[in-house]
Order: sequence, then C-alpha cells, then structure tokens
Amino acid sequence: MTSITDKKRYTYKDYLNMPDDKRYELIGGELILMAPSPIPYHQWISKNIEYEIERFVREKKLGRVFDAPCDVYLDEENVVQPDILFISQERTHIIGKNNIQGAPDLVIEILSESTAYNDLMKKKRLYAKFGVKEYWIVDPEGKTIEIYCLKEGVLVPVKSFSENNELESSLLPGLKIRLSPVFAFL
Repeated sequence: MTSITDKKRYTYKDYLNMPDDKRYELIGGELILMAPSPIPYHQWISKNIEYEIERFVREKKLGRVFDAPCDVYLDEENVVQPDILFISQERTHIIGKNNIQGAPDLVIEILSESTAYNDLMKKKRLYAKFGVKEYWIVDPEGKTIEIYCLKEGVLVPVKSFSENNELESSLLPGLKIRLSPVFAFL
C-alpha cells in the first residue's frame, strides 16, 4: 500500500472522486493506495474462510457476510475494505445501498507483505475505536489465524490457531473451521 500525499487530509468525498481504475482505503484522513490485486494463495485462503463462515451464518440465519472490495464507511476520514466481514442480523440496518455504514461485528484481514503494517497496527486500532467486536488476522506464511476481541475499547489477542487446529469463534458460537484445508494449496 502506498500513501498519497498531495493533500494533508482526505475525506469521504475525496475518496469517492478517486479514479475507478485503482482501489484505496481512507485511514485517519490518509488516502492509501491498495496494492495490486492479491496473489492466488491469498484469494484461496479468503475464499475458504468466507465459504465456511457464509455456510454457518446462512444455516443459523445470523446475519450477512461480505468480502472485498466492499466499502466500510466508519466516518468522513475512515473508509476501509476488509478482506471478509460479518454483520449480525440485529445490525443489518448498517448495510447501505452503496456501502456498509458502521463497524462490522467481525472483520478478517489476510496479511500480505504490502498490507501487514496497516492490518496489524493502523487498522487494528481503527477497528477497536469504532467497535468491531472480533478481529481475525490471517497469516498465510505462518499458516495461522490470530483472534482479537474487543475489551474496554482495545482489541486484545484471545487465541491463536495454526493450520493443524480447528478454529472456534466466541462471536459465532458453534462455528468450527478446520484450518488444514483452508491453508492447503496446490
């Protein structure tokens, strides 16, 4: 990701007026150019996780699952595009015509070399500030998923799962994801 520095602070209006041929996020008024599209392994992991969550959420009628690119408008200076997000049935009112208008219940980011700093630092703080209840950091290289839960306004690490584990989420009780197939590629 590259920061655009022509202007000191950008707003949602500036974000909407950016060229359509590039993807951006807006974090703290800083316009960040998204890296080229994710590599196939990233997409494989994302698809596998989203499939498992979508299946579970539909079966239990728990809410809605979305994937990138999908704008999540947090405020005038913060618009992000998480890899995967879940919004509970009770909060589907935040699903707008053009974007998600508020913090999802669950956000999942899959690390890449170009996004790791923002995902681990900037976006984690931002998600905590706006009330994301659970945040998953997926590390394709290490084949791990770290789950953070919101406690007193801070996303704190709760549990780490490796490719040999079965992931469980406190936000989605009963969800179990075997991680070996999630990370298995070619």
